Amino acid sequence: MLSLLRSWLTPAPDSRVASIQRQGKSVGAEAVHLLWSVWVFITPAMGGHYDLKWVLLTLLSYPLFLALFAKAMLASRRIAPRYALALVAMSIALAPWYPSGMAYFIYGCVSYSMASAKRVVQLLLRLVLVNAFYVAVAAQVGYPWQALVSIPCMTIIIAVVTHVERFAHEKDAALKLSQEEVRRLAATAERERIGRDLHDLLGHTLSLITLKLELSRKLFDRDAEAAKREVAEAERVARHALAEVRSAVTGIRATDLAAELAAARLLLESSHVHLEYTAPPADMPVEIERGLSLVLREAVTNIARHAQASRARIELERDAYTLRLRVSDDGRGGVGEDGNGLCGMRERVRALGGHLSIESPRGRGTVLLVTVPLPQPRLLQPAAEPAPRQAHTSV
Repeated sequence: MLSLLRSWLTPAPDSRVASIQRQGKSVGAEAVHLLWSVWVFITPAMGGHYDLKWVLLTLLSYPLFLALFAKAMLASRRIAPRYALALVAMSIALAPWYPSGMAYFIYGCVSYSMASAKRVVQLLLRLVLVNAFYVAVAAQVGYPWQALVSIPCMTIIIAVVTHVERFAHEKDAALKLSQEEVRRLAATAERERIGRDLHDLLGHTLSLITLKLELSRKLFDRDAEAAKREVAEAERVARHALAEVRSAVTGIRATDLAAELAAARLLLESSHVHLEYTAPPADMPVEIERGLSLVLREAVTNIARHAQASRARIELERDAYTLRLRVSDDGRGGVGEDGNGLCGMRERVRALGGHLSIESPRGRGTVLLVTVPLPQPRLLQPAAEPAPRQAHTSV
């Protein structure tokens, strides 16, 4: 019995509950919608009365309502609308004896809009037909005109709004999945590039070192001087390879500002923050570009997580002596003491010999300004002119 109940409550892969779980949201938060079912218990006080018939019908219908509503959320998208329509049918069947069933009718229509894959126009036509039939039954039973007007209006508006919001959420989820796929493909391509570079860099060099050492071993007994030369050549090749490996690793670890700006747009746009930025200056020193890229990454992460902003802007300016990075947003502001992120940014900027300032008035956004000095080329000193030779006079 327990296993049957567990399987009955297991969400289908394409169900509404499974979609909520994939988005990282709490399924329990969706249960808050059941609070609207309080109208089942309030309706008799709005002009009717509580009696034994109401109690019996509530005891019979409310558990069935909960079961059908749960299945409309847990069942596959293919069959979920059936449970929603079953709720509608139950409310229509109870209409002559149970006015509280109006709440079931609203839940049925809204559940149908959440489960249906129909377009808005098709959904609207079906809801109009169902509501017209319900109003006809309610009018024949003798429901007040206020109910005959409010129920269709409330049902259709809530159902259409819910339907549109669901499609918007599904598109957002698809966009995030595509962004994750782009990141995964980019990481895979980068790993493949690193593998090719290391193979090209080390394959030939290690083969050459091996040949040199084999040759020196063969020459060791016959020609010691030639063997020493081969060992020295192998050492030179090994040192050159070590320098190339260090240079390659430095390039792998480095992150250029152009790539970081693209990643910033991807992160902020997925967090519903519109980003504007200027193109980075050309020919920046590698160390400065790498340091500013890490500072920019931390600043953008703070905007996405904490700023509650709708717009952000990144500006990069360069003159002959300094490079300035300005990151601003229109969020809540109020940044006070430095957290781990700001402390890390200050340390990176300080290591570059620069200065970081932040303005964050509460409710008026945040502006982060980084100023870094650029290394100046050394001017060649003019060679000293030779002293004039004194003429020797003969006496």
